[in-house]
Amino acid sequence: MHRQSFLRGTEAAETLAFSKPSAFFVIWFIVLQLCTGHLRAQLGTTPNIRHIVVGRCYAYVTLVNPSLRFDCEEIWRQFEEAVIHQSSCNVTVEDYYHMFKAMPQIWPCNRFLFWSKTRTLMHSYAAVFRHFWTLEDTLVGYMFNDLIWCGRDEDAGFDFSSCPEWLACRNHPVYSLWRQASQDFAEMACGNITVLLNGSIVNAFNRKSMFGSVELDSLNPERVDYVNIKVVTNLEGPHIESCSHGSIVDLIHILQSRGFHWSCTDSDQSLMMLQCIQDPTQSSCQPCANRKSLTAE
Repeated sequence: MHRQSFLRGTEAAETLAFSKPSAFFVIWFIVLQLCTGHLRAQLGTTPNIRHIVVGRCYAYVTLVNPSLRFDCEEIWRQFEEAVIHQSSCNVTVEDYYHMFKAMPQIWPCNRFLFWSKTRTLMHSYAAVFRHFWTLEDTLVGYMFNDLIWCGRDEDAGFDFSSCPEWLACRNHPVYSLWRQASQDFAEMACGNITVLLNGSIVNAFNRKSMFGSVELDSLNPERVDYVNIKVVTNLEGPHIESCSHGSIVDLIHILQSRGFHWSCTDSDQSLMMLQCIQDPTQSSCQPCANRKSLTAE
């Protein structure tokens, strides 16, 4: 549990021992902190979701990519139509068909960045090397990133009190949207693409992840010249998987079987420098340790 600033050390012990009301408050607060992750998964539709989504859409077509000419109000209507007339576990990718049709995008080659379990580092990497584009950089990704939504079983409308967890059902409204968005993003990929994976966890390449179950299968070897895998571990470890060990080997075998050219490195200096900038006291930053890389034609 994270340290809390309102009580420290002996102050907490004294309060628990001598003050019943305060003890109750402390216990309640601790339980709340421990359960926060679980409760968050049970929250309902993000409040003010319409204003957020439509506002993000206008910001995107005005500031991020002014060359686009999309009708943000129409996109919202298609989104709403897909969700509010369905139960919370009955929204398929097909239900979003008209919404995606209203917001087509095409990206230039050699800029596609895919990732799994490396979200924080991925955002830093894409921010520094601005030629990369992630799913979150597309209009649909920009509009719906970090939002929750679901309809109500009883009548039309969003359920703002409770939504099922992401993986509670296959036709979850949030999962279905991101599944279609991920598939479209991968199908657009061309030229040299990059995949950022976490070597500090078991199954850095997970067949059940969005990358492993949707994006990888949607990549076209006739459009993609090279799949450049970058495996990065936490500075303090553990160093569990690499280009020659663990699930990354399975990924390479899949790429080979489908005719992709690939490269793999677990010693990318740019990624290491980004980590060291954030935590320069780590021993691995003085200097960054070198590890071997593999390449296949």
